[in-house]
Amino acid sequence: MAGIMDPLAVVRWRRGPRVPTLVTMQTSVIIIGAGFGGLATAHHLREAGVRDITVLEKADDIGGVWRDNTYPGAACDVPSSLYSWSFAPKHDWTHRYARQPEIHAYIREQAADSGLLDLVRTGTEVARATWDERARRWTVVLTTGEELTADVLVSAVGQLSRPAVPAIPGLLDFEGPAFHSAAWDHDVPLAGKRVGVIGTGASAIQFVPEIAPEAGHVTVFQRSAPYVVPKPDRTYAAWEKRLFVRRPRLHDVARRGVFHLSEQLNKTLDSDGRLVGVLHKAWQLHLRHQIKDPALRAKLVPNYPLGCKRLLFSNNWYPTLARPDVDVVTHGVTEVGPTGVRTDDGQLHDLDVIIFGTGFAATEFLAPMDIRGEGGRALTDAWDGGARAHLGITVPDFPSFFILYGPNTNLGGSSIIGMLEAQAGYIVDAVRETERRGAALAVRPDRAAAYDEEVQRRLGDSVWSSCTSWYREPSGRITTNWPGTVAEYQERTGRFDPSDFELVGATEATR
Repeated sequence: MAGIMDPLAVVRWRRGPRVPTLVTMQTSVIIIGAGFGGLATAHHLREAGVRDITVLEKADDIGGVWRDNTYPGAACDVPSSLYSWSFAPKHDWTHRYARQPEIHAYIREQAADSGLLDLVRTGTEVARATWDERARRWTVVLTTGEELTADVLVSAVGQLSRPAVPAIPGLLDFEGPAFHSAAWDHDVPLAGKRVGVIGTGASAIQFVPEIAPEAGHVTVFQRSAPYVVPKPDRTYAAWEKRLFVRRPRLHDVARRGVFHLSEQLNKTLDSDGRLVGVLHKAWQLHLRHQIKDPALRAKLVPNYPLGCKRLLFSNNWYPTLARPDVDVVTHGVTEVGPTGVRTDDGQLHDLDVIIFGTGFAATEFLAPMDIRGEGGRALTDAWDGGARAHLGITVPDFPSFFILYGPNTNLGGSSIIGMLEAQAGYIVDAVRETERRGAALAVRPDRAAAYDEEVQRRLGDSVWSSCTSWYREPSGRITTNWPGTVAEYQERTGRFDPSDFELVGATEATR
């Protein structure tokens, strides 16, 4: 991960940042996805000397989730001081928690200014990718039928790219507009409308307070109540932004403090939690202060331990639910009819618009792409029973294939960008080794199995194992989350060990 100079960059750089190589590598790389992870990987590979890099993006613009999620009130729930690349730190965020338009603008501006946009092909969707054992290269087939080849394939599609819409009977019979928050239909007027919101996750708690004052009535269908704590958000004053820009070290000091606090939040969600009591009390006081009606308050008490599902931050969620023109329905949705939603108590709730705040198919990694490794083995078969990857990055029998934001790399707290850049650095090290050995690399099955056993054992002791959530497979296996801190993950990915890999297609001279 050449060129990282951020003071947080990570424990791996305590031994000193690496100097970018001046040697041009001949290895060719295809990266699927032009969000934070894909563009960071392209940057670090380019800094390391790789010149043949192509980034494929199925949409017409870059930005990933920050391009797609344009719903009202969309914002980050990670402090903005942690939410920029280490190689392009942003010191002049307008809010302590950045809004979607500003984050997307940052990604676009930095990609344009650094020349990364020149590497991206937008409007280009991958249908399948196959390892060619004879050529020892990847063949990537686009939905148009066009074929591309590369020595190294990187998936950077992430965990939050495919909206999850529940298969509710009768949904197609609904006569009004219905859409997911990640595909917000801005052409649908909500003024005076009866709006039904299915889901109470991180997106819903942001957009419901925004649409409630405009809509005629909002009905929130809640399957399980979330833990919601105050969000310490505010607008940065002009003098603060000027100070941070002129004195970036002050911003770095603040960033370091926020990072360490966020690491404590990560620890809270494993067996070494230190802030659970504090957060639980903050939630109790927040709910009691903002919801005066005992009946409504009872509906908003979660029935699972704090942290088992995603902890949410909002100052206006509870007050919105207390509005006279907002109802919270806790009965399960059984079907959708032409005029509304029916719940399991038999009641039909008449609606004009339905909005799904039901999150993403996070455990369906890389779908719907068809990825096939050695012997034509499908990745879906390798992941039967739940996705797994060594360090969340590499899979046995899939040579020179790497994953960004892969299995067990999601966080309960802190910024995912620190994880993505650590993965990008690991991929750079792997490409260097590929170049040096003149062969493809495939992670050894025994090393991958030992790592997976460790991760699952640690996750079994975490709060995430105590309830059903989008973090888990139906079998109960947790496939999304990392059980440690960002610093630990950065340290482990910073020690690239060639002995973890088998050489594929090496000659005797290069073994």
